[in-house]
Amino acid sequence: MLTMIYACDTNGAIGKDGDLPWKQSSDLKHFKRITIRKTVVMGRKTWDSLPSGGLPNRRNIVMSRTPRQDVEVMSFEQILELSEDEELIIIGGGEIYSLFLQHCKEIHRTIIHTEVEGADTFAPDISKFGFYLIGENHQSPGPKDQHSMTFQHFIC
Repeated sequence: MLTMIYACDTNGAIGKDGDLPWKQSSDLKHFKRITIRKTVVMGRKTWDSLPSGGLPNRRNIVMSRTPRQDVEVMSFEQILELSEDEELIIIGGGEIYSLFLQHCKEIHRTIIHTEVEGADTFAPDISKFGFYLIGENHQSPGPKDQHSMTFQHFIC
């Protein structure tokens, strides 16, 4: 099964200059809770933005056409095949989200209540793919958050 997780601003922006455009400790904790001890799939740019060694306590897979020594690499087809046997969580970036959206059965989306000026990466529009909201939780900013946020859980 394929699951997707991302945080976006109120306009769907997920990135600026190769990084997250906000500091949201509460969302990072939510991300960790959803992905810990699971397999995460990402593109090369997302991998390169992570600390050396990738995300701990998760199997890290990079979708790439170029072999790498520092991380497990798979093709689109290999990832789809693996998803038949286990849950894989798509963690970015924008092109990877768009590529896998039609194959996902579940989405964890955090709306960060801000508008990012100059954003250059956006989440795909999920409205045409049959997803429906099964849970939503609004949270005021914690001491290490810049903005309030809403955690949403969709299934297809």
